Amino acid sequence: MSCDKEDLLSIAGVPVFRMTSDRSIVFQAGMEIDADGAYRAYHPPPDTGLGLDNLHNAGEPGNWFGVVTDNGRSDGRPIVQRSDDPAPGFLVSSTALEDPARDRTDPRRYLDAETIPYIVLPGHMAVGASLGDFATVVNRRNARSVGAICGDIGPRNKIGEASIATAKAIGIPESPRTGGISAKIVLYLIFVGSGNHRPRSAEEIADEAGRLFADWGGMNRVKECFA
Repeated sequence: MSCDKEDLLSIAGVPVFRMTSDRSIVFQAGMEIDADGAYRAYHPPPDTGLGLDNLHNAGEPGNWFGVVTDNGRSDGRPIVQRSDDPAPGFLVSSTALEDPARDRTDPRRYLDAETIPYIVLPGHMAVGASLGDFATVVNRRNARSVGAICGDIGPRNKIGEASIATAKAIGIPESPRTGGISAKIVLYLIFVGSGNHRPRSAEEIADEAGRLFADWGGMNRVKECFA
């Protein structure tokens, strides 16, 4: 079981490593909570408080980036879910990983942050990780772990962000408004090249990421290589 690793880059003071034996990518950071893709992520005015997250985190008129718009651009009007959608009255929120078989305005095209464990890749982390790759996220404080998928892309200067479902699974406060943790106790392990650039069900993610983590060495290797 090799612990040899190479430095790749640093984002917001967080070193990102590549394990030389298997090319997996590892970093340890805090966790911010991403609601994007959740059916109840954002609600239009005047009842913005009904959303899981503050509407400001999805943009503003003329510059939307966390919700789907009528013209597909940032200057469009946000799409409101209809009566046959999962959360009528809420806005359609998007993730970078999406199901092209579904319509662009269908909330089910995107990853539901409440049920799908996913992590967010920094916008410029061009070190081999891709949307759809599997990952494992470990809370070093309580040793709880969860299989996840690389499901969204965030700002270039932010690292350590994951969905509501990811946080809940490992015992991190999961509210997008008040949750998360700043202490760098969360280990993110990405299995480079393991995905197919498509969304997966929660069951598929758990099975495949679990298998990859076990083959990688599991918690024994985490303890040995990242004491």
